[in-house]
Amino acid sequence: MTIQQIADRLVELCRKQQSTEAYQELFAVDASSHEMPGIPDGDITGLDKLIAKSEAYDEDITVHSITCTEPLVYQNFFAVGMGIDVTRADGNRVQEHEMCVYQVRDGKIVDERFVYPMG
Repeated sequence: MTIQQIADRLVELCRKQQSTEAYQELFAVDASSHEMPGIPDGDITGLDKLIAKSEAYDEDITVHSITCTEPLVYQNFFAVGMGIDVTRADGNRVQEHEMCVYQVRDGKIVDERFVYPMG
């Protein structure tokens, strides 16, 4: 797959709320994930850990809607704006927005970084 195809497929799966499938299909076994500085366990490595983190997040929320921009591809990177309207386990409904940047190497995503407002 080209980087554009990987980016398009990730967006397609995210819009369908199929994050586990996205990780299994598109990410390298040794991929890493990086949240904003200061987030506990914000930097992790390994596909199993990325899937576990994503599934744990999904367990604590009820999703009302997800939006994803079309990907912007440059060299071996692509970026996607994502928004999610959720109700958390504590009953609070929130809208979260972030910029997600991915690095691709040898046909797989090897790194994901999330940028969002803190506080």
